[in-house]
Amino acid sequence: MILLFCGIIGSLVILMKFSIITFGCKVNAYESEYMKEELVKNGYIYTFSLPEANLIIINTCSVTNTADNKCKKMIRSVKRDNKEAILLVCGCTAENHKEALSSLGIDILIGNQDKANIVSILEEYQKNKKKYVHFYEDRAKKFEPMHVTKFQNLTRAYVKIQDGCNNFCSYCIIPYVRGNIRSKDLQEAITEIKELVLQGHKEIVFTGINTGAYGKETGEYDLVTLIEAISLFPELERIRISSIEITEIDDRFIEELRCNKKICGHLHVSLQSGSDRILKLMHRKYTKEQYLEKIRKIREARPYINLTTDVIVGFPGETEEDFLECVSFCQLVGFSKIHVFPYSKREGTKAASMPNQLDNKIKKERAKRLIAIDTDLERQYNKQFIHQNVSVLIEEFIDGYSIGHTENFLKVMIPMELPLNKMVIVTITEIYADYVVGSFPTSVN
Repeated sequence: MILLFCGIIGSLVILMKFSIITFGCKVNAYESEYMKEELVKNGYIYTFSLPEANLIIINTCSVTNTADNKCKKMIRSVKRDNKEAILLVCGCTAENHKEALSSLGIDILIGNQDKANIVSILEEYQKNKKKYVHFYEDRAKKFEPMHVTKFQNLTRAYVKIQDGCNNFCSYCIIPYVRGNIRSKDLQEAITEIKELVLQGHKEIVFTGINTGAYGKETGEYDLVTLIEAISLFPELERIRISSIEITEIDDRFIEELRCNKKICGHLHVSLQSGSDRILKLMHRKYTKEQYLEKIRKIREARPYINLTTDVIVGFPGETEEDFLECVSFCQLVGFSKIHVFPYSKREGTKAASMPNQLDNKIKKERAKRLIAIDTDLERQYNKQFIHQNVSVLIEEFIDGYSIGHTENFLKVMIPMELPLNKMVIVTITEIYADYVVGSFPTSVN
């Protein structure tokens, strides 16, 4: 630890080194960035090295059993190898398994709601030296006031605009650990995004648990309202939506997608199943015909849009016929990427008590078959762009390649070093399943 004189308050304070381990989604990534920024602002020193840290924060994910188990394993490992460090655990696994985690020697255990109060919680813990555990049982939580000024290690910037979910899909634990839908105030979101853009971020990524529900709880504004407002910033080149439900895509959104070229040509629209019978059991609020009609309208607005999705295989009661129906539907839609998940039984959800739970062997076998289909679909989509000129935002340089993404989220590898956070125009020369190769930049902004 380091003793330092703080001229503002005129007293000695102890400054600590801290490290953050983040699991899960872009919402968690944003919240971890906020916690990091707040701690640094208050005199804490960030370090990548866990052995150097006096404080270790683990921001957890509970979307599947595998995610839960990874988080628990990390908690045990950190506690074993860093006995002198304060261990703070937060996030969805903490919410979902608060009783089980209470025996792991965690010093500070909170859920999702108090991440914005991390500094005051740490001050209380260091003052009292007592284990701190705090959770909220009420679903009607307020949107936490978080504001990130710059992402130090990313060229694109995440902005959490929404939290919570009211859908209660029968397989999903997230509504139980994140609470009801709630949104960042429109003006606060605009102000935060403007600051990030002025700090040099050319691309803004909207994140949320149910991003398309932004503003829906009050009806005063919606996602398109925010998109229209920030599109006026001349320095902002790209607006990316991390994911959106098909039920949240309406004609107003599609028209904005058609007209506003700052919106990236990539949407991640979860399907979960291509069988109407399974969709109904999942409590998804659409049929595959309704899904396909929305996709048709989206492609009419943006012909070369990159459409990716999530699919759960091996849901309780899923027959071979249901699975084959799902495969055929995925091929019909022509997704460019399918994130395939074997069904994960989540205690406390409706699906956990459904009959006809499938054997893990069947789930893994179906996942393997769908992944093979996905590889072919991804290659087919990428082939459209061979010999085409594309604009790439350079994000990193690794092993002799500059790596970045196009606006429609093609991963492009360029065999030369280029400035980070710059847009370059390259010609795609080689196509692979999960990336393409670009060469001969013709211009650098």
